[in-house]
Amino acid sequence: MKNVNVVIGAGSIGQAIARRVSAGKHVLLADIRLENADAAAKTLHDAGFDVTTTTVDVTSRTSVHALVELAVSLGEITGVIHAAGVSPSQASPETILKVDLYGTALVLEEFGNVIAAGGAGIVIASQSGHRLPPLSIEQNMALATTPTEELLNLLFLQPDKVTDSLNAYQLSKRGNSLRVMAEAVRWGKRGARVNTISPGIIITPLANDELKGPRGDGYRRMLSISAAGRAGTPDEVGNVGALLMGPDGAFITGSDFLMDGGVTAAYWFGDLAPNK
Repeated sequence: MKNVNVVIGAGSIGQAIARRVSAGKHVLLADIRLENADAAAKTLHDAGFDVTTTTVDVTSRTSVHALVELAVSLGEITGVIHAAGVSPSQASPETILKVDLYGTALVLEEFGNVIAAGGAGIVIASQSGHRLPPLSIEQNMALATTPTEELLNLLFLQPDKVTDSLNAYQLSKRGNSLRVMAEAVRWGKRGARVNTISPGIIITPLANDELKGPRGDGYRRMLSISAAGRAGTPDEVGNVGALLMGPDGAFITGSDFLMDGGVTAAYWFGDLAPNK
């Protein structure tokens, strides 16, 4: 049996990373919609990759565990690329917290139980996590270490406290990077590594939804003022993913890589700053 790379979320970023790190490996591609996984699998298969597709609902422990069992049946799990999620324009605060925060914690927990020695994982977070004001030490610890099934019961995540989809998204993505830092300790005991990538606006169907949504003008302003002056591409995220999952990244774990063309820098210290 071959080594297995599990890709959760059949979007452009997951595919881009998978193409960079999956030569000679079996790719298990999972998405909430099988037709999405099958379409992505055809592209990968036509490029020479060995691919199996399935469905997964990251908000369901039963579903995520079934994905783990399928992956184990295919071979040794040496890579996990978690790129599933919903954006502020796509969902309610409750759904965002369940998919992006709880779902990520669940994936990290379940795959952290089976990841092979020498394996590596990547979670796709977001620049939005870097624009959330600082949380308390207690809140950071809670997001990082609260047992998965208790995570959504945290008082500061309740509907009366999180009323805006963007705030829910920021909390979720900050939570992702904190969770990965904590999980890196557990994964490390198995000889494996895990990191987050926090992309800015990368041109994908999800980003296009955002650019066409109620925050579109703000996003376009972000891009025009940023140091790069443009959006990013999935292949650029793939480059960072390849570093983190490959031998050149062997000393990197529990880290978060912000790659947003300078948008966050402009937000805190430049022309995008809230007080300007």
